Amino acid sequence: MARDPVIRIFVVEDDPVFQRLVKYVVEMDTDHEVHVFTTGKECLSNLSLKPDIVSLDYSLPDMTGEEVLKRIKAFDPEIGVIILSGQQDIGTAVKLLREGAYDYLIKDAETKERLQNALVNIKKQIGLRREVDTLKAELVEKYDFSKHLIGQSPPMLQVYQLVERAARSNINVSIQGESGTGKEVVAKSIHHNSVRRNGPFIALNMSAIPKELLESELFGYEKGAFTGALARKKGQFELSNGGSLFLDEIADLDITMQAKLLRALQEREFIRVGGESLIPFDTRLIVATHKNLAEEVQKGNFREDLYYRLLGLSIHLPPLRERSNDILLLAKTFLSNFARQHGAKPLELSKEAKTKLLEYPFPGNVRELMAVIELASVMAEGKFIAAEDIQFNSISKTTEFLQQEHTLEEYKDQIIHFYLRKYNENVQVVADKLDIGKSTIYRLLQIKR
Repeated sequence: MARDPVIRIFVVEDDPVFQRLVKYVVEMDTDHEVHVFTTGKECLSNLSLKPDIVSLDYSLPDMTGEEVLKRIKAFDPEIGVIILSGQQDIGTAVKLLREGAYDYLIKDAETKERLQNALVNIKKQIGLRREVDTLKAELVEKYDFSKHLIGQSPPMLQVYQLVERAARSNINVSIQGESGTGKEVVAKSIHHNSVRRNGPFIALNMSAIPKELLESELFGYEKGAFTGALARKKGQFELSNGGSLFLDEIADLDITMQAKLLRALQEREFIRVGGESLIPFDTRLIVATHKNLAEEVQKGNFREDLYYRLLGLSIHLPPLRERSNDILLLAKTFLSNFARQHGAKPLELSKEAKTKLLEYPFPGNVRELMAVIELASVMAEGKFIAAEDIQFNSISKTTEFLQQEHTLEEYKDQIIHFYLRKYNENVQVVADKLDIGKSTIYRLLQIKR
């Protein structure tokens, strides 16, 4: 859905005092186009103007804020909705955040500052979305990577930006990410959007090849080079000439082969095993690993000079737990793909199934989600996937708090829930104990939508 360059903001507020306050805050930026309404019906009847942001009073004279929020999100889920309420109700706040509100702010002396912060953060997301829309439009005739890279969360929008930049250049690319995050999909997207798209794309997993065979696999061999070498064989560098070579799990490359790979990359030429002639190559190298290469260098497992040679443009793929807003979008895509492969009508997720998916951390990332959805499609009866059809088979991990591998935000969420239970869900007391603002607690309570 195309957007105008300006940021269009609706202010929906029937209280004259807060209406003036909110209007004053949003009009501080001259790039804002502001429309003021006093009822929910007025706001909804003007959605054709396609607002980017809506500041919504929870207690309107004709409709509840929840009703208006649902209808706004049904019209366009990308509209950022900030709820303003005179009630400090944690249950209502969490419910509204789950239903798509960007933030829930209490009407008090801090409203102005918190509203300003919320507007700044939403506008950052809008800016990223607009840039990605532009990039995708430019690339549509080349390769629609949105069909392969799925997601609209801020972390994925940043990935799209880097993919486009990588595609415009011939620089080496290094992709980091946990297993199952889609590193090869990113590598293919870069290749098919680059000037090398008409050349070959070859993928090789370093951990799947015995170290004794790596050199001949990468550089090929001459007839008679070793027992069984009955004819000359070209290696992957030669076969990918003019295209891209994707080396997955590069951190597992044997230290001896690291030296040979470094020399080939420096000289842009290699010698086949058992050969004497130097063979030049023109291959774009893309590497990936689930390990931290910098740490592997410090441990002595990876050459520092090769590390800097490979680093190039670095792309970090976020784990699925850091882009939970994409879970249902991915699930819907997998359901459609599965149905198309089997000539059936796509199933739909029940409300309970959606909740179950959103509450699971997916240690296996996108790959695990795909497996879960495919199994659920087989297990389901009727046109809906029920909660019991969603089955997780991850290897269990210790539940000791500090032994879990969580992000900082996830640890914050656990800590806040602990304090809320301890102090009977009194947000003000918890905010004082943790020395944070009440709005921060509401934001951290935004359990995966």
